[in-house]
Amino acid sequence: QPCWREYLTTRIEQNMVVNCTCPISECRAQPTTAFIYSILSSQEIIAKYEKALLRCYVECCSNLTWCTNPQGCDQILLKDGLGYGAACSKCSWISCFNCNFPEAHYPASCSHMSRMTCAKCNHGFCWRCLKPWKPNHKDYYNCSAMVSKAAWQEKRFQDYNERCTFHHHAREFAISLRNSISSIREMPKIRNLTFVLDACKVLEQARKVLAYSCVYSYYNQDTESMDIVEQQTENLELLTNAL
Repeated sequence: QPCWREYLTTRIEQNMVVNCTCPISECRAQPTTAFIYSILSSQEIIAKYEKALLRCYVECCSNLTWCTNPQGCDQILLKDGLGYGAACSKCSWISCFNCNFPEAHYPASCSHMSRMTCAKCNHGFCWRCLKPWKPNHKDYYNCSAMVSKAAWQEKRFQDYNERCTFHHHAREFAISLRNSISSIREMPKIRNLTFVLDACKVLEQARKVLAYSCVYSYYNQDTESMDIVEQQTENLELLTNAL
C-alpha cells in the first residue's frame, strides 16, 4: 500500500493521474476511483485528484469549456446557446466560443483575430503580439512588393495597432480604477459611489469596442460602409475620452 500511495501521489502531483496504469510494466490495468480513494489519505492530494478528474471531464465534453478570463477563473461554461454578450456568471468575463481568442471581440470577426497574412509572400503573424505564425520566418517585411507600397502598408498597420494597444491599456486603467473605487466604497463615512462604478463599467466596455473596432477597420477599409463606421467610431472615442 505505501508503494501505491507514493506512486499515485507522484502521478497526481505531475498531472498524469488520469488514465494512469499499474506500475508493473506488463500490466495495463487502470486503478479505479474507488481504489485511489482507498489508498490516498492526504486531503490535499485527494482535492488535486478531483480537480484532475473535473478537468478531464470538461475537456472531453464538446459542449463544455472553461471561462477564458486571463486573470483566472475556474467557472465551467456551457457553450450551447451562448453567443456574443453572454458573460461568465462568476467573473462577468465575456468569452468567444468560435475561435481561440480569449474574449469576445465585436465588431471584429473571428477571422480578423486569428492572423494577418501578407498577400505577396503569405507570411502570417499574430495581430496582438506580432509574433510570426511560422517560427522560421525572420523578417516581418521581407516582401518583393514595391518599397513605397510596402512602407505605406507598414505605416497603416502600425497606426491601427497603436490605436488598438492604446485602447487596451486604457481599458486596463478603467478596470484598475473600478477596483480602487470598490475598495474605497467599503470604508465608513463614504457616500454611495455606485454611479462612479457604473461609469467605470461603461468605460471598460467602450474601450473594448474601440480596440476591436481598430481591427475591424483595418480589414474593411475598402468597403462602402467604412465612412459611417469611422464616423461612429470617432464619436464613440470622443465621448469615451470625455467620460
